[in-house]
Amino acid sequence: MTLTRDAVLAAMKDITDPVSGSDIVAAGLVRALSVEGGAVRFVLEIDPAKADTYGPVRDSCEAAVKALDGAGPVSVVLTGHSAPKPPPDLKAQKAKPQGPQSVPGIDRIVAIASGKGGVGKSTVSANLACALAAEGRRVGLLDADVYGPSQPRMLGVSGRPASPDGKTILPLRNFGVTMMSIGLMTNEREAVVWRGPMLMGALQQMMNQVQWGALDVLIVDLPPGTGDVAMTLAQKFTLDGAIVVSTPQDVALLDARKGIDMFAKLGTPIHGLIENMSTHVCSNCGHEEHIFGHGGVAREADAMGVPLLAEIPLHLDIRTAADGGAPIVVSKPDSAQARAFRDLARQLVGAGQA
Repeated sequence: MTLTRDAVLAAMKDITDPVSGSDIVAAGLVRALSVEGGAVRFVLEIDPAKADTYGPVRDSCEAAVKALDGAGPVSVVLTGHSAPKPPPDLKAQKAKPQGPQSVPGIDRIVAIASGKGGVGKSTVSANLACALAAEGRRVGLLDADVYGPSQPRMLGVSGRPASPDGKTILPLRNFGVTMMSIGLMTNEREAVVWRGPMLMGALQQMMNQVQWGALDVLIVDLPPGTGDVAMTLAQKFTLDGAIVVSTPQDVALLDARKGIDMFAKLGTPIHGLIENMSTHVCSNCGHEEHIFGHGGVAREADAMGVPLLAEIPLHLDIRTAADGGAPIVVSKPDSAQARAFRDLARQLVGAGQA
């Protein structure tokens, strides 16, 4: 059955506008509705001062549309008529250097970093964001890995973000996570050929001009290494902490130490380390094998005096879930692999770090 615009509107006529008392369709709150195949995107145009009041309304809309036959990904964004925050004046910042700035509406910003590529940093970021959302946190995920943006695929999100006024960017949402990625602005097969100033400008635009709304935590999936994007994030924005992901392999740890040293020099606290691909259990015989070694990340964390936050196993289901657009925390929430991420999320929430 093909999903239609009329069916989407009809599904929301039973949802009441808490201000006017009429249904949200009659009240004229539903704007910019698009239905492409099963994918549904629209904006609830509200008074920005009442964003907390309309949070449950947005959730009800999302649930009602998802329940329709033929519905696929659903993105519902709250917006309003308030003047958008202008982009930062980069020339003024050069003339008069400023310290790190907070982002309005975001309580905490946590960076997920790695010293080298291929250690599973983006997979950890996606699963952690979904796990925090499952714990009831208001979560945003910024895919700042400009050269290799993978979060749209991992979170099953597609389509170009809308901009109602040409300045403010409306992020997309799935699995309870508000997400923005440079990958949504470019062709999936195109290389992003940018130098340092363009990278720094893109990061500041995604931080300042995306309408994130009220968030408990914004997870920033950084590019691997110690380049311009990581430095700009730590220098321009109030970064509450960083989590460094590494495999137990000695070569990976060598690079991870450089990332840790970078954050130390920039004054960013390290919340802890994560050992990814920690162990592999054969699905046929149950034999456990430490393919990349074991314990190296734990020893590094102990030497630094920071927690080893998690040991994530090397498992086929984690990879296939990410490739399929629904992280293991969402697709198999009761699995042992998902529990590793859920335990990580609860640990960060309990420590007041997310």
